[in-house]
Amino acid sequence: MEKINNTIFYTLEKSIKTYRQFAQKEISAKGIDITIDQWLVLKTIQEDSSISQQQLAVKVFKDFASITRMIELLVKKGYLIRNFHKEDRRRFELILSAEGVTIIKLLQPIIQNNREVALKNISKSDIQKLDSILSNIISNINNTAK
Repeated sequence: MEKINNTIFYTLEKSIKTYRQFAQKEISAKGIDITIDQWLVLKTIQEDSSISQQQLAVKVFKDFASITRMIELLVKKGYLIRNFHKEDRRRFELILSAEGVTIIKLLQPIIQNNREVALKNISKSDIQKLDSILSNIISNINNTAK
């Protein structure tokens, strides 16, 4: 039987965790009070302002309770405005505040630098191949789960 740290999934998980720890450290070192997950929520809302909380949870790989807590915290920090949806009072409309837009702009060069550091010495073709392989793994799992 193979050892756990000899599997591709162990290495994949370790690379993700290592990157997230590095990226969070870089953000915190700049004195910015936001987590990677909070940034991901803001960035996702920026890209799709009509997204529902349920869709947001799926898109950022979080459960609904976690998204609700994150949104509450982002509202308290002043990065997000939450209003009742105009057509469905059971839903909320999520809007980036001016501070939210500013924090995304402030973080962009940090995020870009983090990615460059992580992908140093990795060719574009290797990145494309890795993306293709990971997409195949996702497809394999999704097709099996049906």
